[in-house]
Amino acid sequence: MSPSVAVVILNWNGKDFLQQFLPSVLLSEYDNLQIIVGDNASTDDSISFLIENFPSVKIINNDRNYGFAGGYNKVLAHVEAEYFILLNSDVEVTPNWIKPIITMMEGNHQIAAAQPKIKWQQNKNQFEYAGAAGGYLDIYAYPFCRGRIFNEYEIDNGQYNEMKEVFWASGAAFFIKSKCWKEAGGLDADLFAHMEEIDLCWRLKNLNYKIMYCPDTEVYHVGGGTLQTQNPFKTYLNFRNNLIIMQKNLPAGDAVFRIFIRMCIDFIAWWHFLLTGEFKFTLAVSKGHYHFMKSLFITAKKRNTVQIPYKQHAGVYKNSIVWAFFIKKIKFFSDLKN
Repeated sequence: MSPSVAVVILNWNGKDFLQQFLPSVLLSEYDNLQIIVGDNASTDDSISFLIENFPSVKIINNDRNYGFAGGYNKVLAHVEAEYFILLNSDVEVTPNWIKPIITMMEGNHQIAAAQPKIKWQQNKNQFEYAGAAGGYLDIYAYPFCRGRIFNEYEIDNGQYNEMKEVFWASGAAFFIKSKCWKEAGGLDADLFAHMEEIDLCWRLKNLNYKIMYCPDTEVYHVGGGTLQTQNPFKTYLNFRNNLIIMQKNLPAGDAVFRIFIRMCIDFIAWWHFLLTGEFKFTLAVSKGHYHFMKSLFITAKKRNTVQIPYKQHAGVYKNSIVWAFFIKKIKFFSDLKN
């Protein structure tokens, strides 16, 4: 018997996505599988639609919207399986998308989490923003991907077809051993949404686990299904949460230096938004920094007792991705020199 797997889709007012993409999930070729929709107190008719059209899908209801992080924590507390797959509702999967990754993870006890190749659902030859061929962080903890740097997306020509240890796996299609989920304490609900999977991967890496990318399976992600890219609240979350996860996971002396430099770089973005008249985004950056500073003592209590030196982690680009992209005009991951 194959290891037990639970595919868990967190839903909030996502009936249209469930209608479009849940059928592909139900066609998954895996012999020990349960499919669950966790609902974050949707106000549309998602639940009645599921009950009527997909009676085989188990539904777990949250009493309110806990966001991505808190919502998954609440739902997965009621799920029993050896592997959890956190799958966005706006992801189309292929029939054999599960087994290659489970086989890879079963082969190495150090692998805690992994992701498939993630491409854009509207152009299936192109890598997609939220994960592409595996997540990296630069020297100041800016996230980017193999196949996607900022808003530059690569076409998949097989250039990332090797199995690879990375820094973080995408929350759009996130495979994790349930024992590792529990050992790390799940997602940080205070982050609400965005970068919570990076934080979890970082904590797992500080526990000496590996995060992997598996090219032998691929899924297709719409992206921006709940919070659109050009959304000030998303900008706020990204700037705030990135600083929080740095404070949580970097060694103490390293954290002070890198956070200071990072906030200086963020200030350049603040000026860019101001000078281009995007005042909502200027305010979002300011709010992100303010709430990071306000939560310093709360975040300090979440730090692990041991943090591995940052540069020792696989998946760290030991230079600035901002400098490489905007100044050196490097657009493709394969052109980066570590």
